[in-house]
Amino acid sequence: MSPRIAVLVPCYNEEAAIGKVVHDFHEALPDAAVYVYDNNSRDQTMARAREAGAIVRSEQRQGKGNVVRRMFADIEADIYVLVDGDDTYDPGAAPRMVASLTAAGADILTARRIHTDAAAYRPGHVLGNRLLTGLAATLFDVKLTDMLSGYRVMSRRFVKSFPLTAQGFGIETELTIHAVRLMMPMMEMDTRYKERPVGSVSKLNTWRDGFRILSTIGYLVREERPLVFFSFFFLLLAALSLVIGTPVVTEYLRTGQVPRLPTAVLATGLMLLGFLALTCGLILDTVTRGRWELKRMAYLAIPGPQELEANRAQARPHVK
Repeated sequence: MSPRIAVLVPCYNEEAAIGKVVHDFHEALPDAAVYVYDNNSRDQTMARAREAGAIVRSEQRQGKGNVVRRMFADIEADIYVLVDGDDTYDPGAAPRMVASLTAAGADILTARRIHTDAAAYRPGHVLGNRLLTGLAATLFDVKLTDMLSGYRVMSRRFVKSFPLTAQGFGIETELTIHAVRLMMPMMEMDTRYKERPVGSVSKLNTWRDGFRILSTIGYLVREERPLVFFSFFFLLLAALSLVIGTPVVTEYLRTGQVPRLPTAVLATGLMLLGFLALTCGLILDTVTRGRWELKRMAYLAIPGPQELEANRAQARPHVK
């Protein structure tokens, strides 16, 4: 019995590309079910997807994160292939990616984009990807070089244990951080990346979505590493307090007087706020540890790719 594979394609106004995407994934993974979830498209995306043989559904809440959340909740499979519907990724790499994920017993495999056409991957996007991936690597010890890739293969236990909160393009960041924080086996594989077909327009705004991804990273630091988050504010407030209060203390030691009482009160207040922030970080770090243990237990309760493969092998009839 082969593993159940589901290809998940979130879409918004991709009538120029979606038909080819569905067709190519049917060819690359003949036994897979291809799901296209439309996100309020104003063109013929749904019609083109149906014509190509996809299972078409819709999500009314706008944003890629909302679509992926709905897909993860609705669709049952053993292995999930998540890919954008703009025909920029290589469907031919999917069988190799699925086989590598299963053989290694990994929970998520990310396609690292290798492009030969400068128009396929704009310099601004390349720079933004490197900066945001580097920031995530520093804060969360992420070992990927292309964190924002929209092409991934995931195990069932990854998908069904993922508490998705992002609504837009922050979904890629959250997918990665979730895997890192739960210490899941992760992989990365080079795949071809090409330019969009004629008539397909990118929905990504470099600055707007870059700031959204940055805010997602900040939110995840607060949620997953609160001691680091609140320690930053402690250091900032403490530094301001020392800068403001040092002249007051120096004057007191020299003359025995405090001529600038409001400044002294302000410096004291800032230091107290700093220590309050540090205390919040210490308390929330303990709470986060408990939440992490619960999420880890929920993740481990779901069979991994290799366990599912072993169960299928035992279920096969033995021929004498």
